[in-house]
Amino acid sequence: MGLFSLFTKEIAIDLGTANTIILHNDKIVVDEPSIIAIDRNTKQLMAVGKKALMMHGKTHDDIKTIRPLKDGVIADFQSTEMMLKEFIKMTGTKGYIFPPSLKMVICIPSGITEVEARAVRDSAEQAGAKEVRLIHEPMAAAIGIGIDVLSPVGNMIIDIGGGTSEVAVISYGAIVTQKTSKIAGDNFNENIIDYMRKKHNIEVGESTAEQIKFNVGSVIENLDNPPDDYEVCGRDILRGIPITVKVNYREVAAALEHSISEIESVVLSALANTPSELCADIYKTGIYIAGGGALLRGLDKRIAKKTELQVHIADNPLKSVARGTGIGLKNFDKFPFLIR
Repeated sequence: MGLFSLFTKEIAIDLGTANTIILHNDKIVVDEPSIIAIDRNTKQLMAVGKKALMMHGKTHDDIKTIRPLKDGVIADFQSTEMMLKEFIKMTGTKGYIFPPSLKMVICIPSGITEVEARAVRDSAEQAGAKEVRLIHEPMAAAIGIGIDVLSPVGNMIIDIGGGTSEVAVISYGAIVTQKTSKIAGDNFNENIIDYMRKKHNIEVGESTAEQIKFNVGSVIENLDNPPDDYEVCGRDILRGIPITVKVNYREVAAALEHSISEIESVVLSALANTPSELCADIYKTGIYIAGGGALLRGLDKRIAKKTELQVHIADNPLKSVARGTGIGLKNFDKFPFLIR
């Protein structure tokens, strides 16, 4: 550790709608849900991350849980600042002589406005950052997957997160074509909640919908290795008592049909707006999918069928964006696409 590093702490932050991941010294030191719990009366922070998520939907009137980010952008500035400060504390200060000056690279959606980007930067500065660079999510995902983004070759990235789905074509270290949709993980949960209400007359919450998606989530109705049916507990709408029902992957595919069709349309629109020479590259390299949505069973087959292109699911797609943001941190003053 050099003398300068004794006073400066470098961290990379994937600030997501659903989860926040922080890297320090190439290691993930924070991986927590993007949620806080506060006391409604005193406005004091009660819990953050996993502890706050455990309280979500289970609290009394004096406690309020807040997800500070919506659709990939900051919806509640003060809550985001509180959350970031707590997450940064989790990274520790061991090895530093004095409280370190923070140097950050933060991932942001490619479709956000300058005002929204400024809100991210301001939140980071209020949380203690002295130097901040921003990186767009599709670029970070591409770097995290292992793509040489500075090469003169076109690559298409689909990043399906909690709040947004982004489709981008990258070449020469820049995003040439990009399309953003607000159809993403949160919408998938809403689709599942609606389906359970209409088809099974059972009321379930966000956390249960997330578990359904994880255990039997699929976008096609014929899987080679289908998961076992998943038992769901919720409240019977008609009788008001707790009951259990079993859900299979075909039902989830039906529930998500409209949302996945919307994402397919965004992908086709991005391809239609891509220069022909880059389309030729994409024909050879295929399409890469990252983000939590990449874990939906059959998504690669469905996108491949729709586009007639090869589709690759990133290794550990949940961490691709964070990994790419970390590489951006290493190249803080070198990568031309990092936003000052």
